[in-house]
This record gives sequence, C-alpha cells and structure tokens, in this order.
Amino acid sequence: MKNKVKIFDSTLRDGAQAEGISFTVDDKIKIAIALDNLGISYLEAGNPGSNPKDLNFFKKIKKHKFKNLQLVAFGSTRRKKIRVEEDQNVQSLISAHTPVVAIFGKSWDLHATEVIKCSLEENLSMIQETITFFKKLGKEVIYDAEHFYDGYKNNPEYALKTLNAAVKGGADCLVLCDTNGGSFPLEIYEITKKIKKQFSLPLGMHCHNDTGFAVANSIMGVEAGATQVQGTYLGFGERCGNANLSTIIPNLQIKKNLKCIPENQIKNISSTARYISEIANLHFNEKDPYIGHSSFAHKGGMHIDGVSKISRSFEHIDPGLVGNERKFLMSEVAGRSTILAKIKKLYPEVTKDTPSIKTIIDQVKSLENQGYQFEAAESSFELLIKKQLGHHKPFFKLEHFRIIGEKPVSKKNHGSSAIIKIKVDQKTEITASEGDGPVHALDTALRKALEVFYPALKNVHLTDYKVRVLNAETATAAKVRVLIESTDGKDSWTTIGVSTDIIEASWIALVDSIEYKLYKDLTKKNLKP
Repeated sequence: MKNKVKIFDSTLRDGAQAEGISFTVDDKIKIAIALDNLGISYLEAGNPGSNPKDLNFFKKIKKHKFKNLQLVAFGSTRRKKIRVEEDQNVQSLISAHTPVVAIFGKSWDLHATEVIKCSLEENLSMIQETITFFKKLGKEVIYDAEHFYDGYKNNPEYALKTLNAAVKGGADCLVLCDTNGGSFPLEIYEITKKIKKQFSLPLGMHCHNDTGFAVANSIMGVEAGATQVQGTYLGFGERCGNANLSTIIPNLQIKKNLKCIPENQIKNISSTARYISEIANLHFNEKDPYIGHSSFAHKGGMHIDGVSKISRSFEHIDPGLVGNERKFLMSEVAGRSTILAKIKKLYPEVTKDTPSIKTIIDQVKSLENQGYQFEAAESSFELLIKKQLGHHKPFFKLEHFRIIGEKPVSKKNHGSSAIIKIKVDQKTEITASEGDGPVHALDTALRKALEVFYPALKNVHLTDYKVRVLNAETATAAKVRVLIESTDGKDSWTTIGVSTDIIEASWIALVDSIEYKLYKDLTKKNLKP
C-alpha cells in the first residue's frame, strides 16, 4: 500500500450526541483502548469545556499510554468580542493536555451573521487567532470547517476566506464538513477537487448521514484528494448519524488499497464493532456492511450453490478478511446442499450419504411448517443438528418450575415470581426469583440456579426478546414464536421457541440459549459435553 488515509474517530464526542447514548467515563476509556488496539490514527474524545464528564475523562486517560492513536480535544473558535486568552472554552482545551486539538469554526456566512451574530470579518479573526493561539502552545491543530459544503454552495468566495484564515493561523489539516448531511456524492467530489487544487495542506472529510450518503461522500472526498476521514465507528451520532468508519475502513483498505489501519488489524473490525456496540448498549445492526451477520448470509438455493463452488461468484470479498464468516440460512427453501454445508462446518466427517441428513431436512421443514424460523435462530438449528447426530447431552435437567403472577399493590414491586428446580448430574438446585413478568422471573431463576454449576453464565444476558403471533385468528389460543437474542459481551446468538403457550415457547428458547453458550465454551476448550 503506497498511500495512507488517516482515520479520525469521533465516537466519544459526535457519537455521544446520538439519541439513547450515554457513555460513562469508564465506557469511554474502554472504547478508547479498543480503537487504539485497532490502529485508529486520531480519537476525538470530547469537549472538556462542555461538561464535567469529558473533563474527568481527560484527567483519567492521562495515565494510559496509547500505541497508535493520538488523543484529540474538541472545541470551538473563541467567542466574539473576547480575547482568545480570556475564553473559558479555549482554556478548557488546554487543561485536557492532548497533543492534538480540533477547532471548529463557521464556513457558512449564514451562520456567522445569523447564528452567532458576528460580522464576517470578525468570524475570520476568530478562526485565525484561535488556531494561532494553539500553534504557539505546540499543538497539532485540525481545523473543522463546519457546514463547509453548504457555505461553499451559498457563498464560495467567503467559504474560501475562512479556509485561508485557518491556513494563516497555522492549521495542520483542513477538514471539510458536510454538517447538515445534505450534499450528494458528485457535489462532494467536485467541490473537494477544487479545494485540493487551491490549498497545499492535507484535507479531511467529516460527513453526516442525513441523506444516507455519509460513507459515499467520505469516499468521494478521498477520491478527490482528502487524506483524513472523520466518522464514528458504528456510524451513530446526532440525527441520522455520522459516516460509519467500520464500513469506510475496509472500503478504502481492501477495495482501494489505501492504508487506514495496520494490515493485521483488518480482521478485528467486526469484533471491535460488537464490543463498542455492547458498551454503548446499542442493538447491533446485523445488516451493516462487512461486520453484520447478514453481510455474508445466503438463503436462496442458487446463491448457496454458487458460493459453495466459487465464493467470489456471490461474495465481494472473503468474509474472513474482516473477521466475519459466511452463513447459509436454514429455511423452508433450503436444499440438501445447504443443510449439508451447515452440518459439515460442525462435523466435517459428515457426507451427503449420511442417513441423518434426510432426517434433519425433513425435521427442519416440519418445524418451519409449525412456525419455527431457523434463518433467524441458527443457534437453535445447530443444537438440532447435534441432537439428530447423537452429539447432544443436556447440561441440565428440569425437575419442575412454578410461576406465580399477580397484580402488585405498588408499581415498585415485581408482578411475577418463579420457583425452579434443576438437576445437573446427580446434584439438584432450587431457586426462586422475582421479575417484571413471568418470562423475566423464569429467566432470572433459571440463570441463578445454573450459575452454581456454570459460573460463565454470569456474563450472559438477554439483549432482545421478540414475540410473534402466528395465527391471530385463533385469538388467545394462538401459537406464538419467541426469538431470544443473548450475549456474553463478546459474541451474540439467537434462539427460538414455538408453542401455543408463551411461557413454554420462551422456555424452549431460553434453554437453547444457555445450552448453546455452554457448548460454545466447551468447543473453545476442545472438550466434549
């Protein structure tokens, strides 16, 4: 790889502005370390002048030595009618003690005159003086030209003046921002190309996703000459989010042969994404390019047959390059080759002539006719294979459970409780637990009992619970499908249960979830149940 694109991650600052995101200081430190391990060049970690949490983060993170990234504090130019030295936000950036600062200023004349209510000339002075101030302190200064593309389209002459002010101040990089996220890829390319011809400084891209073009716009900026790309690792951010770096990095590094992170780290982009998603307490988007489980999932018979013969016939890259894997989805349209491919992944010795293959195919089709949907619950399907091939040994036996539901007097009290008795080998365990509903109470009681025998289950929790009524015409006697998604903090898996009794359907899915986790742990240790 001859050329390099520096990746500037803003997950801890721009990402924290997303709806539903609230990082603790410890969360931010964990994410910073993960991104450093991945090889990100810059990490914009927050605005120390905006809130005590960010200031506390910068104090704590000073103890950590990074291997790859440089920490960046983010803030604005000085306020109008005040000296740089007297601006409190500017002073707070100094207190962060970062080697790099990112300073944003107004590029759009509308913002200067109508939003911050200053003259166009003073806005230029604010940009130049603030950057000069930090350069004298020995900082690397990245200048974020906020709303640049809108500003350029509205008044190109003034937008260029704001960049010249940054250059005069001594900026190390000019970042062109599509802050409203409303520009189209060809617009981005043409404008960036013009800017590249007029300035010798490195250019960066900062795109938002309000029209769904954040990734495309970032890449078009690179095509036009930008050598820095800003974004958030999973694309979350204010409104519709920011450019998704987990998509941009492999696009540039694998497709365009531009180095973004160390070559040996590309395989870790998927696991890093799941780790950050877990810390952020976000539901992982399985349809995200490269990193999602659906990225290399095949369901149609012709696709499966083709990819089995020549993978590149239906896959744009080898999924292993990005730490992902190919999936053949189990469904009523799946044929013998699909089932066999899935089984051979677990048991390579199985052939198409193995008698159990037909039995498994018939059972899959029968269960899906009853309402099961294995394409959404492949973990349950793996357990089904183990049972049919005689490789299944239950990790526990249910003796009995009892669920009690009531209308609590106080909203603070739980409305359900569960008592459960299980047996592991010859030992029994009886536990009870309360919950916000019968399934929650049952889940809590089951885990409480099993943790005595399997301590690893303490790290497992449910991340999603879905109930689908399959035949609504039968009213309260309807059959339901329950899908449960679980995680141990590193991996996630989905299991399924179907019954006319929602408790039984949930129980089936819960048991599969726990047994799948325990099988997975044994596999890692090369042990047998």
